[in-house]
Amino acid sequence: MGGCLGRNRERERNASASSESVSRANSGTSGTRKNHPLCHEVIRWKSDIPLTDGQLRSKRDEFWDTAPAFDGRKEIWDALRAAATAYEACDFQLAQAILDGANVSVPNGFLTECYDELGSRYQVPVYCLSYPINIVKDFNGRESPDSSENAGDGDGCEVVLKLRLSSTCCDVKLPVLSSDTIFACKRKLKAQEGIEVSRQRWYFGGKLLGDKLRIDEVKIQSGYIIQVIVNQEELCRVDS
Repeated sequence: MGGCLGRNRERERNASASSESVSRANSGTSGTRKNHPLCHEVIRWKSDIPLTDGQLRSKRDEFWDTAPAFDGRKEIWDALRAAATAYEACDFQLAQAILDGANVSVPNGFLTECYDELGSRYQVPVYCLSYPINIVKDFNGRESPDSSENAGDGDGCEVVLKLRLSSTCCDVKLPVLSSDTIFACKRKLKAQEGIEVSRQRWYFGGKLLGDKLRIDEVKIQSGYIIQVIVNQEELCRVDS
């Protein structure tokens, strides 16, 4: 009789301890997995050391190339890189969809601190999310003096680009030639919409389009949209 009571009490203590352990584990997990929708605002920041556009892009490439080697899963880093590109292009809906698809949570609403479904922490530096307000300008803020980059060879066929401007979140149509460079298209957008060339950043398929790239090289399919980030501060040119 006494032996049965002893065993019953021991089972009750073990069950209580097990229940408490599960409760604590769930509490800790929920703390790291807390999620908020991605904030629809671009982070404004100032670099301690002023950077040129090329230096900033090199700094970003170095981070994305080395981050997976230290900690976390490569597929999550790839998803975060795609989400960061969409975020900088102000396509917050796409960025959120990428995060949701990868089961990534953002407790503070920004990509600077993220967690995967296993609770592992990922941190994306702010320089991978937006340009600093003190980015170094080239050509003293003027357009390129190289006239060969200002227009195409004139032999291309006319195409109409559909652009989505971050400044208004509206879509505009821009007639250009397939032989035009991105820089030439920026000048045409300036003539049409009054947006300075040095304030424009063009993205397509999650990639930044260099000024020397021609429209026929981008291979834009009919109906696809080019994202145009309009910066408040003038920025240097993208030559690649």
